[in-house]
Amino acid sequence: MDAEFPLAVQFRYARLDDLAALQALEAEFPGDRLSRRALLRAIHSPRARFRVALAGEVLLGNALVLLRRDSAAARLYSLIVAATGRGRGLGGQLLDDAAIQARRADCDELRLEVRADNVAAIRLYQRAGFVEFGRRPGYYADGAEAVRMRKQL
Repeated sequence: MDAEFPLAVQFRYARLDDLAALQALEAEFPGDRLSRRALLRAIHSPRARFRVALAGEVLLGNALVLLRRDSAAARLYSLIVAATGRGRGLGGQLLDDAAIQARRADCDELRLEVRADNVAAIRLYQRAGFVEFGRRPGYYADGAEAVRMRKQL
């Protein structure tokens, strides 16, 4: 894929027949991956908005937004862009779609945690209007700190 041009993608909800591609995408992600069981739960959960980004039939990314009962804050639990889709605006498009999903669920805020050492992701979130509101030391399995961020919708 040519990195000079933005990707033309379609978004839809994740389905069971996406499972192999979702697992392959998780395998590209360093650490704290979603298991097959967690992916299946997200696909079936009425409290999850699990969306995939496709270029043709190729799954290039996903975003998982979790909703809580009696809460106006949604949580961006996971956002992954395949190596072949990076640097072409797909992360921002997935974030925009996640915000749309949260608003459709009557949420007025979207929250997330991101590794403090993931500078590229933090910049992406900041460009999308997220601001830091706290930190969680030792949040990740390897002991890395998490930056807590939120965006008003």
